[in-house]
Amino acid sequence: MSLATFNFESTCLQGNTTVSVILPDKPRNLTPQAFYGSGKKYKVLWLLHGTFGDHSDWLRKSNIELYACEKDLIVVMPSGLNANYANWEHFSIGYNMYDFLTEELMPLIQGWFPASPKREDNFIAGLSMGGRGTCVYAFNHPEKFAAAAVLSACPRDVAWDRAQNPDYFRRTQGSIDNRGGLEAYLNSYENTWQVLDQQVQRGVELPRLYFACGKQDFLYGAFEHFKEHAQTLPIDITFEEIDGYTHEWRFWDLTIQKALTFFGLDGETVGNPF
Repeated sequence: MSLATFNFESTCLQGNTTVSVILPDKPRNLTPQAFYGSGKKYKVLWLLHGTFGDHSDWLRKSNIELYACEKDLIVVMPSGLNANYANWEHFSIGYNMYDFLTEELMPLIQGWFPASPKREDNFIAGLSMGGRGTCVYAFNHPEKFAAAAVLSACPRDVAWDRAQNPDYFRRTQGSIDNRGGLEAYLNSYENTWQVLDQQVQRGVELPRLYFACGKQDFLYGAFEHFKEHAQTLPIDITFEEIDGYTHEWRFWDLTIQKALTFFGLDGETVGNPF
């Protein structure tokens, strides 16, 4: 497997940022000219980190490189600070993470790497904050992704959150303030609970959705609350709850494998003979 970790000046983020990209391996029975000159376009997983993380988290704490090699898959892992994958126009001179993925990083990867731009070849997943970011991108840009996997996260019902999880809600309050108040937040792309409902009402074709949470996770109550709501909607959505796991990397390493299966990538297994 080839790994590219590169730094570039981002227009959306108003500064340098680092991205890691896992690229398919050259089979040993092909010459470099035949492999690199083939013009083949590969399927892509856009993989998002959680709070306190960066582009290296999935590489250091999971076996995603092995799984990508087995599936002949490009995996793109950006850095997003603790920005909730939202735009923070008033932070410093601006830090627009929501715009960055779809308006800057996707064109960069699809232009510079052998990455397919087709919807059916693009998938998105993330853990915790990255799971909420996955909802933001998958619900607001359903035309870009065939399927999405949300691990240890879900859309949040603001009123329920405020009553049930006051400690966690303090973070949501920061997003509310960033949007300019509660009404502005509720009507924004960040309020994925409402965005999902609106897209369903419009008849928009959403990505296939996979949600997974450990039963001992501190977010399990919110997961169950969203599940109850989502199961009333006419959408293709799968929920998985696994006993014995908290908010932890063992769970995310397990469920990213399940996500790749859910995406339909099991038939892509390749690999080099030893």
